[in-house]
Amino acid sequence: MADEIKIDDYVDITDVVCPVTFVKAKIAIEELETGQILSVHMNGGEPVQNVPRSMKEEGHKVLKLNKNDDGTYDLVVEKGDE
Repeated sequence: MADEIKIDDYVDITDVVCPVTFVKAKIAIEELETGQILSVHMNGGEPVQNVPRSMKEEGHKVLKLNKNDDGTYDLVVEKGDE
């Protein structure tokens, strides 16, 4: 896999709290086609613990989880088969 991943869509969930964080991320990824890539910008704490796990449980592939300098995280997920 190349270092650069083409992001097909982006959602910022830093303004919401669990469980709405996963709901917003799930809605965003449902709008994509299988194999497309979603970037999820989120806060640390519960979102960073729960959203990646929930995405895996839904059948999607977590490609990266990066911590940003401001304490937020960027989760990069490839949509799996439904």
